[in-house]
Amino acid sequence: MIVVIKPHAPEAQIAEVIAEVEKLGYTAHPISGERHTVVAAIGDETTHHTLESLNALPQVERVLPVQKRYKLASRESRPESTVVYADGAPVGGSGFAIMAGPCSVESEEGLLATACAVKAAGATFLRGGAFKPRTSPYEFQGLGKEGLRLLRIAKQETGLKIVTELLSEHDTDAVAETADIIQIGARNAQNFRLLVAAARTGKPILLKRGLSQRIEEWLLGAEYILSSGNPNVILCERGIRTFETYTRNTLDLAAVAAVKRESHLPVIVDPSQGCGRADLVPTLCAGAVAVGADGLIIEVHPNPAEALSDGQQQVDFALFDKLMKGLQPFLSATGRTTV
Repeated sequence: MIVVIKPHAPEAQIAEVIAEVEKLGYTAHPISGERHTVVAAIGDETTHHTLESLNALPQVERVLPVQKRYKLASRESRPESTVVYADGAPVGGSGFAIMAGPCSVESEEGLLATACAVKAAGATFLRGGAFKPRTSPYEFQGLGKEGLRLLRIAKQETGLKIVTELLSEHDTDAVAETADIIQIGARNAQNFRLLVAAARTGKPILLKRGLSQRIEEWLLGAEYILSSGNPNVILCERGIRTFETYTRNTLDLAAVAAVKRESHLPVIVDPSQGCGRADLVPTLCAGAVAVGADGLIIEVHPNPAEALSDGQQQVDFALFDKLMKGLQPFLSATGRTTV
């Protein structure tokens, strides 16, 4: 870190800063200029106390970090892009992952019909919520462990890999037994105990961006998983809450490009949650490919008008098939192929 001292500070005050830097376990290297003196603090920021506390000294103008706070997630620690494998299926690299399925697991018949339809159109992963976080306690909360059982049946029937959400530490083992990718939803993006519990399963973790999370906070969430010994993290941009009401959320495709620059982790996009409108999903899918996303997670339902949750943002089988065909020119232009 760099400690910038205010102009014309006396030598005694500079010496005080140097002493504090060394007391916190760093090696201090003062550099004097015409107006400012800066103290370069050399040491591993992961094992030493943060120097940001030195802002409390009256002679300190500011403290600047040199390393990223999300050290394991950053390209500084790993310049090459990571490919995450879920039961052998890759997310990242030259491939483009398609995850599709209903918002909620509602019935065996509907889930199997959806699984067959999305697989025929080119999906490799079946998404479906067994445990659902709902704003109102009176809304459908999912089938719970029965939903997990139905997801296992769907995998046996179709071979699709399973993506499903973990809501509570109490359900970690049950979800890990079924899921090939454990999803952490937007509401739990900063539930750090849950992130650590999910990480310890060893399963790939799909970390959605929180409703109002800054990019740094999102990457620090990934850092919790990585620092717990699980390198298999997939980031998911799913829209953030803004002042706009035309769409349910504002899908931040700029964040995808930014995170691909900052981090080696694969990034996918959820256009369904991202806008909350089925009619906009195909366009947002194309945009996600164009900005460099590594995949999509799309809500698909046999009859969205009868869905028990979020029917307005789920596409039917015909629209999903049309969407997938429409993506091909964009995938070709960016050198990607579906996996």
